[in-house]
Amino acid sequence: MKSITRAFGAIMIIATIIAAPACRKGDFSKQEKEAVAIATGWVHLIDDKKYAQSWDESAGIFRNAASRDTWVRTMTSTRKPFGETITRTLDSRVYMTSLPGAPDGEYVVIAFRTAFRNRKQSIETVTPMKDTDGKWRVSGYYMK
Repeated sequence: MKSITRAFGAIMIIATIIAAPACRKGDFSKQEKEAVAIATGWVHLIDDKKYAQSWDESAGIFRNAASRDTWVRTMTSTRKPFGETITRTLDSRVYMTSLPGAPDGEYVVIAFRTAFRNRKQSIETVTPMKDTDGKWRVSGYYMK
């Protein structure tokens, strides 16, 4: 269990800057629009318990941090107590070109306010990045 926690922590390090972003409420940039669309689709995979598919569709940096099996086991045990997703609302998104512990690149740190059946108030932070092939993929996920 300790190794799973460590691996999960490594995946989450990119998204731990939830308090850092200044929430912008105006127009979305092209990068932000693309990243929010990717993040929204990706968390729906998590909602549907398609954890293996979420790993398959994540960024290389994410897949290198933990094996597919580790991700599936971690998400299975982490998400089950929350119950089904009731609502999810975009709270903030910030385009960044560097994050602590991650290579320089293009990132959008996205925060969703999410209510689950067994936890009424939660923040999900999803961090898509522009991957090496130029496509936006999730590089970090953190629930608080």
